[in-house]
Formats: sequence, C-alpha cells, structure tokens
Amino acid sequence: MTPVARLRDLLLGDPPAWPPSPRDRVEVDLLGLRVPALATGLLVLACILLMLDRNYDVLPRFGPIDPRSLRNQGIERVVLFGLLPLGLLLALREDPRRYGLGLGDRRRAFALGGLVTVLTVPVIALVAAVPAIRDWYAPSMSTASGVLLTNVLDLVPSEFLLRGVVLFALLRAIGPFGVVVALVPFVMIHIGKPDVEAVSTFGGGLVFGWLNWRTRSIWASAAYHVAIQTTVIVAAGAWAAAG
Repeated sequence: MTPVARLRDLLLGDPPAWPPSPRDRVEVDLLGLRVPALATGLLVLACILLMLDRNYDVLPRFGPIDPRSLRNQGIERVVLFGLLPLGLLLALREDPRRYGLGLGDRRRAFALGGLVTVLTVPVIALVAAVPAIRDWYAPSMSTASGVLLTNVLDLVPSEFLLRGVVLFALLRAIGPFGVVVALVPFVMIHIGKPDVEAVSTFGGGLVFGWLNWRTRSIWASAAYHVAIQTTVIVAAGAWAAAG
C-alpha cells in the first residue's frame, strides 16, 4: 500500500459503527418531547458540572491565570469531571470503555494523533508570539514539567466528560452529528479567552471530536489537547522572556 493510500485508509477507511444498546434506546417523554433518556441525562449532568466548575472554587485561587490557580483547578476537575461521572457510570453499571476509556483503535490513535501533533504544534508555538496570546498565557508559565502536569490534571478529565461521557452517548443516540453537538459546551467554556483562541475552538473541538469518533477512545484527543496547551504556555513564556 502506498503512503497516500495508507493515509486515505487512516482518515476515511472502515468508518466506526456506534450501535446503541437497549439502554441507549430507552426514551423519556418530556411534555411530548421523546428524547433518549441516557444521552439526555448525561448531557444535562455535564452542563451542571460545567456550571459548578465555573461558579465555585474549593481550592484557593491566586488569580485566573496564576500557575497555582491552574493547578488547583486541575485537581478539582479530576474529581468533578473525572471521578464523579466515572462513579455515576459505574453506579449505572455502564462499561466506562464505552465512554472512551478503552484503548479503542490504537493504530489510528497513534497515527492520527501523531500526525495532527506534528502538523500543528510548530504553528501553535509561533502563534504564541501574538501579543494577545503571549500576554494571556505567559503568566501561567512555571516550569515545563509543572505546566505539563497541570494540563494532564485539567484536560484529561475534561476530555473524558465532554468527549467521552457526552460525545459517546450522543454518537449512539444521534450518530455522527453528536460530534457537532458536543462542540457546543466546549466552545462555551472558552468564552473570555483571547479572541484568536475562542474562535479556534470551533475547529479544534471538531478535530478533537473527530479523533475520538475515529479512534473510539478519548486518549488521542486528550494527548493532543495536552500537547498543544502545554506548547502554547511554554512558548508564550519563552516569547515573553525574549522581550
């Protein structure tokens, strides 16, 4: 197989199927609106958790972009976006692997995740020099390892909630359109960030969702999200230090 044919197969070949289970087919009647009960409940749960994350802080904050604040936010999200929805799935006797925690299509995950990382990380490092991006992210810089750890704590649970619990439930309820629906809360939580980043979340969110749909797992999008977020903070700190 030629390299072009291999790439075409990775991108387009063997599209994944998302057959619903009997529980996925159960509907609830909301004043005449018949909606899938499980997907609707998980989507509402995600909205509630996002509002709690937005409006309440358990651990101290030292300013919205202070490295200590971001670390504490990441720890909170491990519980709020990771452990709580995981506990609910287990209580419902749902297999967490059906919500992105399985290994999925590892071949595509490594190939596609690696491809988008190689193509976009250098661009992101350059974009970090844009004054609005540099000035926003440079104060979040501590050490490269510290930034990486904070982003793992923050973004892996976030991917699990939005593009694991919500997206995979939607895929079984409404098909691939679920990738677009799951984009909405992701875009909304970026309101208030620099305009360049806020607008980019439309494309970035679709890429993250497409990776999960294609690989049947959250791990490619989680690794990619951590890579680009770490890059932009470290690069912004470097650009700021350079003057």
